[in-house]
Amino acid sequence: MTEISEYINKEVDPIHIEDSIESVQDLFLEFPYSHFPVLEDGVYIGCASADDVELLDSDRKIGEFRYTFERFFARDTMIWLDVLEIFAKNETNVVPILDKTNAYIGYYEIADVIKCFHETPFLKEDGGILVVEKGIKDYSMAEIAQIVENNNARLLGLFISHSDLEKIQVTLKLSLGGMNEIIQTFRRYNYEIISEHQEDAYLNNLKDRSDYLDKYLNI
Repeated sequence: MTEISEYINKEVDPIHIEDSIESVQDLFLEFPYSHFPVLEDGVYIGCASADDVELLDSDRKIGEFRYTFERFFARDTMIWLDVLEIFAKNETNVVPILDKTNAYIGYYEIADVIKCFHETPFLKEDGGILVVEKGIKDYSMAEIAQIVENNNARLLGLFISHSDLEKIQVTLKLSLGGMNEIIQTFRRYNYEIISEHQEDAYLNNLKDRSDYLDKYLNI
């Protein structure tokens, strides 16, 4: 898998505190960025937002509006999943990168981080998707993995896709084969199957019985 550090971007120079609002507005018109880093004497002080800059007086300096800057960033040592979380929390498509001395070294674009996700086995390898649900106090990741592996399948990845105060949903990616046996084992362990599967013998049997009953009642 490609290291996320290979995607550090320096193509566009950061905004400087003395830049005019007009030049910053031009930058956002030229590039589809939601935010872009601002430096003062070479030090990162925050990100200007395209939405904020659009409303500012073009004759003034960007530094006059530093109170509007958003101060998120990533470290150059972070893994791609941590960086993706920063993108999501700040609703941005650009994240500045700082080294351990807080020096600005470039930025990540969201499309490049998504490429890292595409290269994981969860998306790259062939397999089936299964979504299971159980009480939030009763589920166990170890149990989920054991159910899959005891049915001679391989777990390619899993994540919590939904949760509330009572229940939790886990999305799994499994190697192909034996899906019906895995589904029935999850049911025996009191997991509800949220996703639909053609291989689900239990639901197919219920459907056959329902079809038979409808036919009988219509005689």
